Amino acid sequence: PAALTPRAAMLASRGLPLRTALRWVAPGLLASFHSSAPRLRPARVAVVLSGCGVYDGTEIHEASAILVHLSRGGAKVQMYAPDVPQMHVVDHSKGQPAEAESRNVLVESARIARGKIASLAKLTTADHDAVIFPGGFGAAKNLSTFAVDGKDCKVNGEVERVLKDFHKAGKPIGLCCISPVLAAKVLSGAEVTVGHEDEEGGKWPYAGTAGAIKELGGKHYVKEAVFSFTSFYEAHVDTKNKVVTTPAFMCETELHHIFDGIGAMVKNVLKLTGK
Repeated sequence: PAALTPRAAMLASRGLPLRTALRWVAPGLLASFHSSAPRLRPARVAVVLSGCGVYDGTEIHEASAILVHLSRGGAKVQMYAPDVPQMHVVDHSKGQPAEAESRNVLVESARIARGKIASLAKLTTADHDAVIFPGGFGAAKNLSTFAVDGKDCKVNGEVERVLKDFHKAGKPIGLCCISPVLAAKVLSGAEVTVGHEDEEGGKWPYAGTAGAIKELGGKHYVKEAVFSFTSFYEAHVDTKNKVVTTPAFMCETELHHIFDGIGAMVKNVLKLTGK
């Protein structure tokens, strides 16, 4: 090794990462480092989608941010969606329902999953260390009836089963944007955040959701979506129930703030898995 490392050091000094330099110069040495170090099994995380598109399914930017942060965290991901019809189909160019058009939640979710998706009925705690729900109106329309029934909403049977199973198993649950209402409805007393409780001139256009969460039996905590001197891109961690939430698009802010807030949620979910 002493004869090999100077050349690796020289390559590294020219801007090549040391890890790459060692791979070029002494692949056997790098392999020995790998074999001697203990390897932890990557966290296995299920991501539950609700369609494709903010107004009638999963918010695509949120789903993408979750997948990027999970990838960066070394997690192994499998995506799921319920095999049910969407509540309705929205023409996203007009923001209006497309009459006489119907779509399937699982089929639409497969667009985000690049085809690698399974029916939510197949999701079990035995196969995963955590579950994460992106937001988008699909969470309030297809995973539940919150969009039309508010505090009197019903949650899709498979979604309810998954939430209860992960909670009972002591495995973390991540939710962002509007999806924390699912935990508030199913897991009585769960602590969640959807951001602020006042609209503040339109900055928090869905602030009324916080009140609904309290009526559902959940506990709401005010959190930020942007950086300040007292708070970062925030996620709320309910350590007792292992529920992690972040506001995401509940706030009218820059996309990178939302991306970072989701990153805080994912990081805490992975931390709670112990992987």
